[in-house]
Amino acid sequence: MQPPVEAKGMRVFILISIAQFVSVVGSMLSSFALGVWIYQKTNSATELALITLFATLPNVLVSPLAGAAVDRWDRRKTIILCECGLSLTTLTLAVLLQLGRLELWEIYLCTAINAVILSFLRLAYGAITPLLVPKEQLGRASGVTQATFAAGQLLGPVLAGVLVTAIQIQGVLLVDFISFFFPIVTLFLLQIPKPTITTESAQARSSFRSEILFGWNYLRARPGLLGLLWLFAATNLFAGIVVVLVNPLVLSFATPLMLGTVQSIAGVGMLVGSVVMGIWGGPKRRVLGICGFMASTGVFMILAGLRPSIPLLAFAGFGAFFFMPIATGSIIALWQSKIAPDVQGRTGAVSGIFISISLPIASLIAGPLADRVFEPLMAEGGLLAGSVGQIMGVGPGRGIGLLFIVSGIAFLISIGLGYLNPRIRNVEAELPDAFPSEPPAAVATEEAVLNPVGSVAVG
Repeated sequence: MQPPVEAKGMRVFILISIAQFVSVVGSMLSSFALGVWIYQKTNSATELALITLFATLPNVLVSPLAGAAVDRWDRRKTIILCECGLSLTTLTLAVLLQLGRLELWEIYLCTAINAVILSFLRLAYGAITPLLVPKEQLGRASGVTQATFAAGQLLGPVLAGVLVTAIQIQGVLLVDFISFFFPIVTLFLLQIPKPTITTESAQARSSFRSEILFGWNYLRARPGLLGLLWLFAATNLFAGIVVVLVNPLVLSFATPLMLGTVQSIAGVGMLVGSVVMGIWGGPKRRVLGICGFMASTGVFMILAGLRPSIPLLAFAGFGAFFFMPIATGSIIALWQSKIAPDVQGRTGAVSGIFISISLPIASLIAGPLADRVFEPLMAEGGLLAGSVGQIMGVGPGRGIGLLFIVSGIAFLISIGLGYLNPRIRNVEAELPDAFPSEPPAAVATEEAVLNPVGSVAVG
């Protein structure tokens, strides 16, 4: 047997990301196809919107359990089993649709099941990244991950629009089912190293309950990281208000085609920003970069509300989504470099709860704020029509525009207050890195990476 040839961890990570990209495109295909089916069957936007509830709420509820489980279980096996579970729910829907027996409640049920599975899958993927990638490359790895999802979200709906006509909705679901085999086979041929168990983590393994609480206690002992998490949750809330209301804002003065154009341009901005992050890796002073790039996003949120102009909204959307993945990638890289690999699942679960709950809250408050407060203020003859209305204009959608501006200002204030917090500002200096420049898993052998399945030791 030839001696093993060394292969850098970034190469392995990119191989996994390519397989995941295929799966993401497949998931976007089925998401688009099922959305078409629901709307055609019910002609109800409310029924379609319920998908969001079933896709997000289980993640909030299951994340603590998933985080503890991911840190206990073999992460490679966890990913494979999760991908298999997602493929089976997709196949089930395809078969039911082909037989003419698919009902709305079955889609909701499968969506909720998938949300639970995705809670485990997301945490497992995040936890293997610092095991494969050297510390200096974590920013690039985060950029690659975000580019994968951004490209999938751009390409998926375009392909789905063509395939729904060509092979029908059940055919699209079968394509999604096949796409899951790419990450399954890739991970089946790989050997992902296990993390070294730290003393702090080992002491928390006395019971499953203690492991669920461990992620929160771990972050409480590191106020800089917990402060960053609160900052990210606050800014996500204000950004979520903008995301929820962007459709009614555009449709108040433009056509659905123009709305699609704005969304596509914003998506291109996210893809370009993710690619830049993947090539660059982000700033060396990550906290300064996080606050700076997030502040840029806030400025574009304000610009989006100033005037009812498609070019202005497209420019603001591109800019906001360009800077967002760079800021997010810097946060993820900082997080992964400061937290021990064997507790990434549990701490990731805590961060997932903070982040995931922001959008439902934004969804609950954005509509009433727009309809009952800001739109009346900016209506013809409204309280602000003679002052702010002279600058922004009055009428339908201008109250939402004002809410964009208020949300953007609150976004910027949150960042400013976060940076003034010395624990957040100095977190890079105060907290030691979780592993040295060359982590144990930064180098994998060609044999461990690409050997036939028969010679790979599972786990």
